Amino acid sequence: MNLRRVRFDHPDAMKLNDAVQAEYALRYGDNGDETFLTPEDFLPPRGVYLIAYDESDRPVATGGWRSQELNDEGYTDGDAELKRMYVIEEMRGRGLARRMLAALEEDARAAGRLRMVLEAGTKQPEAIALYTSSGYAPCPKFGFYRFHEESRCFAKALQRVLPDQAGSR
Repeated sequence: MNLRRVRFDHPDAMKLNDAVQAEYALRYGDNGDETFLTPEDFLPPRGVYLIAYDESDRPVATGGWRSQELNDEGYTDGDAELKRMYVIEEMRGRGLARRMLAALEEDARAAGRLRMVLEAGTKQPEAIALYTSSGYAPCPKFGFYRFHEESRCFAKALQRVLPDQAGSR
């Protein structure tokens, strides 16, 4: 898997975003994820957007994170919100999502983010299984879908407290 940082409005990102939105529409019977996103949300150091390419340079997976701070939508200072994780159907089951998730976590950690948060719906059991098996735990709801019954929110600490840091607090 060849990971590349791209803008959220890159043609390959738009193509994969259209595919994930179509999948959301199939699963939920609506217009897809209506969370407002801009390309600037994913500009370092406040975020990143990654695309995985296969050996023939075909875009096969995507994901990004954007910074969030304490606000009335339920975010906390230091949050990195995971967005648009997606693997094309024919490439699923090969560990691409897990590798993408690890790369996004490492990038957010390096940017000083304290916690990765994400929202997934109940009709995405594969995604929820990936996140829970990767150390994510249920957390209070946040974001655009925080009042939706089918919404589930998860969080994972990104920063580790070292023993010498613990005593200086």
